[in-house]
Amino acid sequence: MNALKNPLALLGRVLLAVFFVPAGFGKIAGFAGTVGYATAMGLPLPQVGVAIALVVEILGGLALLVGFQTRYAALALAFFTLVASYFFHGYWALPADQQMMQQLMFFKNIGVVGGLLAFAAHGAGAFSLDARRQA
Repeated sequence: MNALKNPLALLGRVLLAVFFVPAGFGKIAGFAGTVGYATAMGLPLPQVGVAIALVVEILGGLALLVGFQTRYAALALAFFTLVASYFFHGYWALPADQQMMQQLMFFKNIGVVGGLLAFAAHGAGAFSLDARRQA
């Protein structure tokens, strides 16, 4: 299993980046609609929040992808994901018959946070810019 450590770390970074980078670019393409949705969900300062979200998703996702400052990128993305989950997947505030999908989305995001925290704890692995800089 030790031989798979670095390829699996690379694959994990790629798959997590796929979660964030397209979402960030989607916020650029549909900025007004995303701000409207954030407003409807009660996000304070929705234009600022959406702008911060797209920067975090794109820059953090790309940093994670290439393994640059991975621990910091993973922590920033984990914090962002927790905050976004609270505001956009608050299943606890919905009627019981409307909770299931938002509860699934919330706990999916909690799982993503767990993966990000693992990268924050262990780093990017050998196939990364972090490893090249240390060499």
